Amino acid sequence: FGASIGRYANRINQGRITIDGEIIQLPQNNYGHCLHGGPNGWQYKVYKPVEVTRNSISFSLFSPDGDENFPGNVNAKVSYTLTDDNAIRIEYSATTDAKTVINMTNHSYFNLSGNPSNPAIDHILYINASNFTPVDSTFMTTGEIASVEGTPMDFTTPKAIGQDIENPYQQLRNGKGYDHNWVLDTKGNVNELAAKLSCPSTGIAVEVYTNEPGIQIYTGNFLKGNIVGKNGVAYPCRASVCLETQHFPDSPNKPQWPSVLLEPGQKYYSECIYKFVVEK
Repeated sequence: FGASIGRYANRINQGRITIDGEIIQLPQNNYGHCLHGGPNGWQYKVYKPVEVTRNSISFSLFSPDGDENFPGNVNAKVSYTLTDDNAIRIEYSATTDAKTVINMTNHSYFNLSGNPSNPAIDHILYINASNFTPVDSTFMTTGEIASVEGTPMDFTTPKAIGQDIENPYQQLRNGKGYDHNWVLDTKGNVNELAAKLSCPSTGIAVEVYTNEPGIQIYTGNFLKGNIVGKNGVAYPCRASVCLETQHFPDSPNKPQWPSVLLEPGQKYYSECIYKFVVEK
């Protein structure tokens, strides 16, 4: 909940990547795949605070070569800035001394009703995406980029999350609901709205902006009411929505997609802005 995910957000097929012809086996912690960097991914590490200003804080993390079997010594940094227009800007950066893969994201769960004991399926979602990446029954991307048109995956016109979530459409069955990556039409323009989630009962909305090519929407399908959060509230199934800006799942094994390879001398940079507005 709210963690910075790394080294690789989302799934890598069978936990295998190939760099310069060498096959590297990563942990397999989700249906045989490597999820969120493995069972000891960066979300379970303690980042070190390195800089604090009036409205921002930055953290660093050193990930040694072989961390969850990923190659390269990596120095990563995450900065959070509160802006004057009610936004949280999250910036990720990383460098490496050997070729590796990097794909970081934020894993906050949003329920804008003020009552997380209520499912968020009444929330209205907009996604600026004409296409998405279908998954199989193990939540792994198939390599296809498919149009959302005429399917329950179409959020180009805002609609309630619950409107189609029980539709027998195969992708919703595979994902147990929405747990998919959308291919953003923003083409890396951080100034263009990528997605928006709003709550009809409160009028509170969050707008998402990013330089990333994709956004993973996860509707809390695996929450079971056995996790107790603030004020003793147990989080039920679909209590919230994750808006994870990132590269596409399993990009290391799909060369036709935007690359996640980071080489020495290069700098990884990712930006995500969550801007809060009140609509009534």
